[in-house]
Amino acid sequence: MGRGCLNDRVQEVAVEAMGRPIDVTELRLIPYLHYVMVNEQKLDPNKISPDERKILRKLKEEGHIEGGASGLAITKTYWNAMNEILWASYVDRRD
Repeated sequence: MGRGCLNDRVQEVAVEAMGRPIDVTELRLIPYLHYVMVNEQKLDPNKISPDERKILRKLKEEGHIEGGASGLAITKTYWNAMNEILWASYVDRRD
């Protein structure tokens, strides 16, 4: 499998870090959320699909994020989870 693929290792990391599995759409959203947080800290509504909006609502319900286009805030726990998932899916190529 290539970079950014949702494989068993990525699911294992997601469950460990977030307490639940993720789907491919959420995996693809994470790099954008990471970029937003290290840059302007505001979501661009034009770059968010309806499926990604559902994921953002879930993340808000879970208490991981607050805000959005006017300013995004995330918890340290979610920041760590995102980085672990990014490491497993895009950097650590032991597959």
